Amino acid sequence: MLIQDIIARKRDGLKLDQAEINFFIQSYTSGALPDYQAAALIMAIFIRGLDSEELSHFANAMLHSGTVVDLSHIPGIKVDKHSTGGVGDKISIPLAPLVAACGVKVPMVSGRGLGHTGAPSTSSSPFRASPCAFRWMSTRASWRRSASA
Repeated sequence: MLIQDIIARKRDGLKLDQAEINFFIQSYTSGALPDYQAAALIMAIFIRGLDSEELSHFANAMLHSGTVVDLSHIPGIKVDKHSTGGVGDKISIPLAPLVAACGVKVPMVSGRGLGHTGAPSTSSSPFRASPCAFRWMSTRASWRRSASA
């Protein structure tokens, strides 16, 4: 499969299938696809759009492009308020505790990859200089403790 063919198909208004979308996401996230080719496909998608099936395939490919965390062991409703990384997050910090006070588990999964933008995990961390190696074991333990509270 060649990315040039996928770009041309979407540019020409054709529908992308699941294999093509998976190829694009896997190639880009692994670093095998240069930014300029990813930008060309994204531009074609912006101009031509995605139908609901393509969008479903795209979302599924993105979901499975990284680690999928199983939170089924935590009872109750779980939600995440994703930050877009805008400079100065003014909603995540007050929203997470407010929703948690209503009994909803809010893990706020994020990292320091957003750099200077002041992502929630960075702005709430007392140890800003520490490396961000997300520790799933301690996080799961803290979620279990909060779930039983």
